[in-house]
Amino acid sequence: MARFLVTGGAGYVGSHVVLALVERGDEVVVIDDLRQGHRAAVPSGVPMVEMDLADRRQLTEVFAGWKFDGVLHFAALSLVGESMRDPLRYLSENLTNTLGLADAAVKAGCLRFVLSSTAALFGFPETLPIDEGATLLPASAYGESKLMAERGLDWADKVHGLRSTALRYFNAAGADPKGRLGEDHDPESHLIPLAINAALGLGPELTLFGTDYPTLDGTCIRDYVHVTDLADAHLRVMDRLVAGGPSRRYNVGNGSGYSVRQVIEAVERVAGRPVPHRIGPRRPGDPAVLVASNAKLRQETGWTPRFDALDDIVRTAFQWRVAHPRGYDDRAPSAQAA
Repeated sequence: MARFLVTGGAGYVGSHVVLALVERGDEVVVIDDLRQGHRAAVPSGVPMVEMDLADRRQLTEVFAGWKFDGVLHFAALSLVGESMRDPLRYLSENLTNTLGLADAAVKAGCLRFVLSSTAALFGFPETLPIDEGATLLPASAYGESKLMAERGLDWADKVHGLRSTALRYFNAAGADPKGRLGEDHDPESHLIPLAINAALGLGPELTLFGTDYPTLDGTCIRDYVHVTDLADAHLRVMDRLVAGGPSRRYNVGNGSGYSVRQVIEAVERVAGRPVPHRIGPRRPGDPAVLVASNAKLRQETGWTPRFDALDDIVRTAFQWRVAHPRGYDDRAPSAQAA
């Protein structure tokens, strides 16, 4: 049995990773400031420290209070549009907090670190699907902040021996298949929950930002990976680090993309009702197609997505939303691992 520190463990992806760790018998300590996370998403019995990750003194106390076998880092600002309105905040906070966390880990002798990164650091890719050899040229301050964080971790490895893995992915989607956890952002910016909310009358009609892209139906194509599969990827790469593996960078994706219209159709099939929507103008900076390769991750870790069909991804998200129309406000005090 190992013990791991998970920052942002009350958030969407982080909470699913915490649940996966607990289910396999590991001990977990969560750090979260609850700006976007939910205390109810943390499994019962898991210690949670509510704190600002920028608080170096308190961070040092956390490492002094527990001995960790590794750190999984999810806490970050993550909205692309917001990052373009306030780039310096994104660059400063995401980089500083990652490096501060890495520094605290090194000083505590915890030399295994998994970074939740993003395929947004590839910007407008020249070839598809995007593999790890693609040019790193972020088109947003958010993507740049993650690239800077990855480079900082490279130096921590060279100088201090902090072995790290960064997982780069586009669109986490879906919910825990047993209905214990789901996606609950405020504001919500992800396509699948927005479409589900529109279908259920829990939110406004959906806006399709551009229908004249060079794709089969004119709408953008994106890669969606189920959040449970994403959690499995994080556990696998951490296990490689614990076993003595070297630092790695992996792209995580379904291996195929779906258009905005295909997502709407999937939600309509699963929900059995239409998704009210309207056509809007293109958003500046939106590439027509973004699909990540998962070949390297599959080859080196044995990872395989279990929920690779769009309808299966949508179904888990839909079921959770129907059961919890107000998100975690409807939940019991904490998620149960079972």
